[in-house]
Amino acid sequence: MSVRQIDQPPKLGRLYARAAVTARGRHGDRLPDVSIERRDVAVDRDRLAGYADVCGFRHSDLLPATYPHVLAFPLAVSLMVDPTFPFPLPGLVHVANRISQSRALGTDERLDLRVHAAELRDHQRGRQFDMITEVTVAGEPVWTEASTYLRRERTKPSESRSPHQSHSSSPAQQDLPPPPAGEGWGGGSPNAVWRVPRDIGRRYAAVSGDVNPIHLNPLAARLFGFRRAIAHGMWLKARCLAAMEGRLPDGLTASVEFKSPLLLPSTVAFSSRPSETGWIVAVSHAATGRPHLTGRVDERVLR
Repeated sequence: MSVRQIDQPPKLGRLYARAAVTARGRHGDRLPDVSIERRDVAVDRDRLAGYADVCGFRHSDLLPATYPHVLAFPLAVSLMVDPTFPFPLPGLVHVANRISQSRALGTDERLDLRVHAAELRDHQRGRQFDMITEVTVAGEPVWTEASTYLRRERTKPSESRSPHQSHSSSPAQQDLPPPPAGEGWGGGSPNAVWRVPRDIGRRYAAVSGDVNPIHLNPLAARLFGFRRAIAHGMWLKARCLAAMEGRLPDGLTASVEFKSPLLLPSTVAFSSRPSETGWIVAVSHAATGRPHLTGRVDERVLR
């Protein structure tokens, strides 16, 4: 795999604009055999404080487990808008995310980031792939992420797929719990009810840089089939971990599936319960019980 190094984070607004104008004509059966790296990345404490406020974390000298995603996401988008990438970025659906960290990261540490795409495989609604992020500190692997994306396609997967492609699930989707039944988890009362405001997409975009229009503008969201703007999936995952702050170890694995879009504004129910290895969590629509997120947080690092 070749390596492409960059010194500065790409501007996500420019990348989304490029994605819109280069969407037509993309096709293929292979992911690019390249990784994008950015080394010696420092944490901006003001930006981190804003992120903590929007997601519900306490201010701390340790990074929330979800924060390295924010630092590496511009690299992932750069790869997905590259001419060698087989799918257009508009329309890709973020369906699952798994983060593992062996220890907590300090705000004063310098991080090396590496992102690549992997595991193009069939899915009953099209094709999936993973964006893999690895974070090291002074050569020590400390944090990894697998973000699974779905490319919806009308043709049946068996009609036009290469024989080398895998049908296996990704690390982000393995061993996840089923959606909750009824209100809360298993019909009981939720741990908390959150009123998610209309502007949470704009607020999260301001601290994360993820300015995807479907999270900011209801008109743009309607172009992709949503009645209103939708919350960022990674904001919702971060909000769940923030709700459990103080109960989680420094080394953990947090895996979630994004079950349905969270329209803004909404009122949702958050549920958590202990498991043999940590916690099982869910977020559902408070009135209907429709699941938005299900997942688990394991008190150990899964490879």
